[in-house]
Amino acid sequence: MAEPLLRVESLSKAYGGVQAVKDVSFTLVPGEILALIGPNGAGKSTCFNMVNGQIEPSGGRIFIDGQDTAGMSPRQIWRLGVGRTFQVAAVFSSMTVRENVQMALLSHENRTNVFWRQARQMESGKADEILELIGMASHADRPCAEMAYGDVKRLELAIALANDPKLLLMDEPAAGMAPRERVELMALTGRIARERNIGVLFTEHDMDVVFAHADRLMVLNRGELIAEGDPEEVRHNPQVRATYLGEGLVYDQAKTKVTT
Repeated sequence: MAEPLLRVESLSKAYGGVQAVKDVSFTLVPGEILALIGPNGAGKSTCFNMVNGQIEPSGGRIFIDGQDTAGMSPRQIWRLGVGRTFQVAAVFSSMTVRENVQMALLSHENRTNVFWRQARQMESGKADEILELIGMASHADRPCAEMAYGDVKRLELAIALANDPKLLLMDEPAAGMAPRERVELMALTGRIARERNIGVLFTEHDMDVVFAHADRLMVLNRGELIAEGDPEEVRHNPQVRATYLGEGLVYDQAKTKVTT
């Protein structure tokens, strides 16, 4: 088995007397797509943001590619080769699609202090390669303000890939998208992750997306990890069914759909 790209050991976070995350441990290997799910208030976002450096853990350790991230800022963690997308996509709406990717590339290379007239000529070829990879080459010159939300989410993925990440963190990537767009985005993410050997950790409420695209699932409840395994194992786990998915859950594999 491959060496872990991400290793989390006994991660915990307390806010006063409230234990948001309690003694959570897991690993993620290159090329693997791992979903972190659970009911509202389970501690998913807290756990996710500790990995990204936005929240400081109360206890435990996080290693990315063997390096302890204790005390690192989100930007320092990004520099380790960590890409990030957000629940609400954030792009520069006044710029074109290509210019957004160019800015991400220049940031990765610490060249954001150049004049914009010069910057517009830099990294355009590499930006176009990334846009080709995600199927948006024909949109390169479009202003982002004119784009549909599904295309903005795909552009956000392109921006995350500009960092040439080893690890990709995706916070509810399907949020706000139409059902078909959700499937297409996650299928695209999975293909790129396997081609480039990128580890993907994502949180998601859409169970269609989770069960169709995750290699492995972790389920949190009240800050504790209650189940971990492949989709089939988690789907039939009695504790998961009782606390999150529901006792009457039936998963229709043929339709890639969760029903009750």
